[in-house]
Amino acid sequence: MSGAETTPELTPGSRPEGSSATVAEPIHARAAVDGDRPRRDRSWPPVPAALPLPVIDNHCHLDFADGDRALSVDEQLARAAEAGIDGLITIGSDRAAALWTADLLAHDDRLRGGVAVHPNEAALLARGHDHDGQPMIPLDEAISEITELVRGPGMIVVGETGLDWFRTSRDDEQARTAQLDAFRAHIALAKETGLPMQIHDRDAHRDVLDVLDADGAPERTVLHCFSGDAEFARACLDRGFYLSFAGNVTFKNAQNLRAALTEAGLEHVLVETDAPFLTPVPHRGRPNSSYLIPLTMAQIAASTGSSLEEACRRVRATTLEVYGWPTA
Repeated sequence: MSGAETTPELTPGSRPEGSSATVAEPIHARAAVDGDRPRRDRSWPPVPAALPLPVIDNHCHLDFADGDRALSVDEQLARAAEAGIDGLITIGSDRAAALWTADLLAHDDRLRGGVAVHPNEAALLARGHDHDGQPMIPLDEAISEITELVRGPGMIVVGETGLDWFRTSRDDEQARTAQLDAFRAHIALAKETGLPMQIHDRDAHRDVLDVLDADGAPERTVLHCFSGDAEFARACLDRGFYLSFAGNVTFKNAQNLRAALTEAGLEHVLVETDAPFLTPVPHRGRPNSSYLIPLTMAQIAASTGSSLEEACRRVRATTLEVYGWPTA
């Protein structure tokens, strides 16, 4: 998207002129991914105090439903606006989600998004069937679809792509090869389109850097939901990458993430939710949405020794640097 575009104002309950009503229903559920623990509190947390300056949630999944009742896209945008969030980038990371995201963006110009074949999805595609044994299209066909979808209206990022040795064993040669092939195809696509790229990196820090070093990283490369320590943060920053922090930076056991954030300062730092996952403290485990970003921004400010206003100003400026949106 052109940096000259203006951002439709996100005010509670409003729709900018020319936008269609958002009628898309989520197609996935958080419970299907992480297991809905019987005692998990599924009530929605209250909206926190608004940020002093607006920021953008640069990675969420509106195709996922959660909570004691699913929030519509309109409701999520309204609550986000109330909390000082003036833009959402929604990510479709499997075939159904990518198609859903493309359709949503074609009908609602308040949002932006990105699509890719998630690394764990790549491993399934290589096997030819999903976890339930249902047939899937070949990996090369899925990447071809992504190549077309990412050129559609509202698409401003290739992602999330990368490597995951947590859910998919690195020792599984077929799965490893599929993830590496998909990662390299997405790197090439990001460079071909000139779009930034968001990386999913779980237990794969060294391999992610090795692939990026070998293939040449896109000019704007974002480590989504940064999961490394201070040393890995410095290795990424030295390469000119951007680090995006989610609600898990507030978790009690996330000293490594806070150390990484302290190492980074506010240089090349972004904020995200990865909603509906990774709900920040004090609401960990409850449903997550973009309106809870103020809790993560408070930790970003604290870990970098900045005021909340300065943290918001710098994070927003970096968002513009990466995505060219929002511009208002």
